[in-house]
Amino acid sequence: MTPAELVYGTHAVREALRGRREVRQVWCTARAGEASPWLPDSARVERAERLEQLAGSPDHQGVVAEVAPYSYADPDELLARENALLVALDEVTDPHNLGAVARVAEGAGADGLLTTRRRSAAVTPAVARASAGAIEHLSVAQVENLADTLIRARRPGLWSYGAAAEAGQAYDAVDYRDGTVFVLGAEGRGLRPRVLRSCDAAVAIPMAGRIESLNVSTAAAVLLFEAARQRRG
Repeated sequence: MTPAELVYGTHAVREALRGRREVRQVWCTARAGEASPWLPDSARVERAERLEQLAGSPDHQGVVAEVAPYSYADPDELLARENALLVALDEVTDPHNLGAVARVAEGAGADGLLTTRRRSAAVTPAVARASAGAIEHLSVAQVENLADTLIRARRPGLWSYGAAAEAGQAYDAVDYRDGTVFVLGAEGRGLRPRVLRSCDAAVAIPMAGRIESLNVSTAAAVLLFEAARQRRG
């Protein structure tokens, strides 16, 4: 049997039960079991202290599950999809940001998410919880070199847009009805120069207040839902 991982939190466990991964065992507190009719009959009742020990976190909300390891997607397959809608993260290391972006991408109907294999957050129990379980339904791929991947993926009908505050065009002045990859960097530093140069174009989200930039997941939401809006009509 392959090694197992643990996920915890109400949404993360519920979506794992609905998702692609094998769920091998579920533990819950008696209170969570009574309040969660979606839990399987095989769920084992444990004390909250025991669940905190299993999860390695007090944020388990009374539910923990043992699941098969997360299976990453093939980045080339994601990029080859017709009219793909993707988001790529350039060395985003915060697991809560990765989870939040995954939640946004899944909610917007994106085809997947690309991350760098090194110096980036991987899919972990904390990411699963931060994504509210969206990670169980969204395809996530890891790439060795994001700039090279974007260059290699160039083709008619697939365009990459780097989010950059200094870009000369606003995000809502662009047509995203063809295949689209939104490329976002870590907060503070933004996109690395070579990654930005590897994009077909750069777009900015105009800021009207005193704050200079948005959280990476909020920026992803603005871009992805604008693309979804355009594609609807």
